[in-house]
Amino acid sequence: GLGGTGPDLEPRWRRWRSERGQRAEGTRGLAARWLRQVEPGDDRPASAEQLALALALAFPDRLSRRRDQSGEHWQSVGGRGFRLDPASSLASAQWLAVGEVAGSAAGARILSAAAIGEEDVFALFGDRVEIRHDGTFDPATASVTPTRSRRLGAIRLASGPDPRPDPTAIAAALVEGIREHGLGLLPWSDEAAALRHRAAFARDLDPSFPALGDDVLAERLDEWLPGLVEGRRRLSDVPADALIQALKALLGWEAERRLERLAPTHFRSPAGSAHPIDYAAPGGPTVEVRAQALFGLGTHPSVGDGKVPLTLAITSPAGRPIQTSRDLPGFWKGSWREVAKEMRGRYPRHPWPDDPAAAAPTLRAKPRS
Repeated sequence: GLGGTGPDLEPRWRRWRSERGQRAEGTRGLAARWLRQVEPGDDRPASAEQLALALALAFPDRLSRRRDQSGEHWQSVGGRGFRLDPASSLASAQWLAVGEVAGSAAGARILSAAAIGEEDVFALFGDRVEIRHDGTFDPATASVTPTRSRRLGAIRLASGPDPRPDPTAIAAALVEGIREHGLGLLPWSDEAAALRHRAAFARDLDPSFPALGDDVLAERLDEWLPGLVEGRRRLSDVPADALIQALKALLGWEAERRLERLAPTHFRSPAGSAHPIDYAAPGGPTVEVRAQALFGLGTHPSVGDGKVPLTLAITSPAGRPIQTSRDLPGFWKGSWREVAKEMRGRYPRHPWPDDPAAAAPTLRAKPRS
């Protein structure tokens, strides 16, 4: 509270130098003793400019540059974002030497700072400015534009197109783009999505099964994504097969074998036809199959080592739904008779036996007479 409580340290410093009272005099005496230890015999009065220089040298990672016209948002050399009251006298400065902040993450509030000129910034820290070959990620196109930039820590001083891009930097920018904007930017194929749904189903049955959910994939991003984006500038260029192989690598060979047992990709009918199983269906694992392909089946098919019955979306020969069942024997013995009666008139060239559990499965129609 010396000299006031505002964030601008320069007017507070000026007021403190002339304040009366035991506390102000005591702190000025302490400052004089420190000065004599550092510069014996130096009685020259300090200047306002030296205040900002001393603060910048004390906290170089908090040195910040304004990010917007209002002066509310600031970027620090150390990477953190700071906020300042736009009504503050410091809001019009381009650079601040920041002494104290309150809060965490990107919303830390500046409690005390002093404006510092750009020429002083480079006089103090010019040897720390570096050239970086990196890239700017565009979430709209899920791509990276290679850039060459001058930086002081996390502050980008200037940038432009990079005629000689660094593939490693571009890959890193793509990874960071996914980290910030989400896994949905990757070109997931239906097969890759199905693999993740199967893994989620297996994990519901066995909590020890490896997870492939968004949170886990994001947490392990550096483990599986960099190799996929290396040498590319667009996420859409990542091959669908490569994503599937990356997911399988995260599972491991043993877990992949368990997955085939717990959550097979297809249901094979008594007629020999293979039908994909939808593990994301609202009613649980679901398969669509023609009634005639199920003839001869007296028990209801299941997955998950027999623990979860498949939801059978039974269709007509034309692929139109006629029944959904999780109890095939009950369907054969119950409403099948009425269904078959109606279907015989619509599809006379296909068999509609009275006892389908004892009939031979078929995918063929009777020849035309």
